[in-house]
Amino acid sequence: MTRIGITGHSNLSADSVPLVREALAGVLAPYNDGELVGLSCLARGADQVFAEVVLEVGGHLEVVLPSVDYREAKVKPCNLDQFDDLLMRSTLVRYMPHKSAGREAYEDANETILDGIDRLVAVWDGKPSDGKGGTGDAVEAAQDRGVPVDVVWPDGARRQ
Repeated sequence: MTRIGITGHSNLSADSVPLVREALAGVLAPYNDGELVGLSCLARGADQVFAEVVLEVGGHLEVVLPSVDYREAKVKPCNLDQFDDLLMRSTLVRYMPHKSAGREAYEDANETILDGIDRLVAVWDGKPSDGKGGTGDAVEAAQDRGVPVDVVWPDGARRQ
């Protein structure tokens, strides 16, 4: 089994989603032998697109939720159906030991993903994080651990 985690921007523009999806499909194509496990926090944007592509290539999805209240506190009503669909299709759901979503919960979720992967995919525009626990921080933490990182930011991709 190859275990690949995701970090990435949650605020992808609508016209960027197909570009990112195609780029992720290219990155994950070598792992379409049924031996892929994708780890995601299922945040909107990059995390959910990655989760969908993992399932499309025949992989297994493991979800790491930052807190017990993550769905109620952070998933917007317009995203609930997609979130729930991916959650139901996952083979494992793990909750971090936090009752409430917040910076510490996100950091713990990122650490848990980094501890359980062979490589990291980052849907990242290369800009520094605007606070601890962002995409840039996850990339730096992976690199510090020697975890290979595939940065995905196709031409034309942008954030809202």
